[in-house]
Amino acid sequence: MKFPLDKPKHLCYTMESERMHEDHRKRVRQRFRKAGLQSFPPHNVLEMLLFYSIPRQDTNEIAHRLEKHFGSLTGVLDAPFEELCKVKGVGENSATLIMFVQQLARRYLAEQVQEKITFDSKQALHRFAVSLFTGMKSEAAFLLCFDNTAQLLHAGQISLGTKHAVNLDNRTLLEAAFRHNATKVVLAHNHPNGVAAPSRSDLTRTESAVRLFNSVQIQLLDHLIVAEGHCFSMAAHPKFMRIFHDDAPSIMLQIAADDE
Repeated sequence: MKFPLDKPKHLCYTMESERMHEDHRKRVRQRFRKAGLQSFPPHNVLEMLLFYSIPRQDTNEIAHRLEKHFGSLTGVLDAPFEELCKVKGVGENSATLIMFVQQLARRYLAEQVQEKITFDSKQALHRFAVSLFTGMKSEAAFLLCFDNTAQLLHAGQISLGTKHAVNLDNRTLLEAAFRHNATKVVLAHNHPNGVAAPSRSDLTRTESAVRLFNSVQIQLLDHLIVAEGHCFSMAAHPKFMRIFHDDAPSIMLQIAADDE
């Protein structure tokens, strides 16, 4: 007569542990479907998110580590890939997922308001520009494309740089404008480690961009600079607004004269 063999204790423990984790995950998902995230503390939000990058492990402890390391849910979502991977239990898949969710949220919010934006609605336009750079740790540039009625057609990232600089390529600028049939455009970039005000290089690049777009009958309406949740409009500032007129003298020449 043959008797069934006992399962190794470690195997029994592993199977039991997996069942417990799966039951817990099922309850968390049911809670979310029923009430949404409003009742979730930050670590539970992260715990559930990590379900989809860590299939067979307790993610609650990892979620607590993330919150403790970065200070808040926002801190976790804004964290760079390399910093996320330094937290015990967070691998490349989890770090990529966290970054994806943050950028997905930013894109969702941007597209929600994009259809309602016109160049004439300055406050809404500036809030929209600020939202484009939410969570960004490096300088980046966006081109906002408008039609003849000043209705926003498209807003897209055209360059990503370092913490202190971003390059603008003439061909990329023109291709973005042509692709969306823009007759008017607004340039926007951020100063992640600075203030919402133009540097000398920003002034030079703006003058160059005005000439570039004028050469193909596209009007550069403004250059917006975003920092610390604030938006600076160069076209609205008395000192810089003349840059956007093709026949205006170079502002850099005026600044050089003022320095003498």
